[in-house]
Amino acid sequence: MSARPAPAPLLIACALGIEQLALRTSEHGRALATGFQRPGAERGKGSGGGPVTVLRTGMGPVAAERSVTRVLADPALRGAAVLATGFCAGLAPGMHPGDLVVAEETRDPRGSVPCTGTELLVKELARTVPGRTVHTGPLTGSDHVVRGHERSDLLATGAIAVDMESAATLLSAVRAGERPVAAVRVVVDAPEHELVRIGTVRGGISAFRVLRSVLPAFYEWHRSLLLPRR
Repeated sequence: MSARPAPAPLLIACALGIEQLALRTSEHGRALATGFQRPGAERGKGSGGGPVTVLRTGMGPVAAERSVTRVLADPALRGAAVLATGFCAGLAPGMHPGDLVVAEETRDPRGSVPCTGTELLVKELARTVPGRTVHTGPLTGSDHVVRGHERSDLLATGAIAVDMESAATLLSAVRAGERPVAAVRVVVDAPEHELVRIGTVRGGISAFRVLRSVLPAFYEWHRSLLLPRR
């Protein structure tokens, strides 16, 4: 009898310590905190049985590219699905802190990367975090915090949100080998709710709580990738 192949791993990449803290202190993320492997990375198991690594890349596209490329060189992560997550800035009027963004694609000046299983992520997030608005569309990358008129300029390109790491993370992932990729971000900053305004702390707490709740949706997305295709 031939041995069953090991389940494909999942790499969840975020930039900041507070984003990693939100993931690891959630009910479904506590197991990840017991498997510290290297600075910025923690390992555990998702509910689908496959190994899960949470990587803190550091802030900005250069740090994200460097960290993801290095970690995916590990044979233990060969073929890993990659999901970029954390906070983002919403670009469209009417977006609020705590809203979710599921990228249909990520893009930056070097090109775009289509995402896998967007509809499933939307469905699972709606179930996992009921009452939260989920936006879908292109997620664009930037090398700096976007302010003022830059929001409208980026919105005019068709993007619905911006962050500094998702595009670099997914581009580095697909360059390292063919694999499923996705990006899910929580809005912490929006046109009517900029970080510099009063109310920022409340919005930040809301976004943190939402990020603490998303792991079950990520695990279900990963589990679906492991199912045999008919």
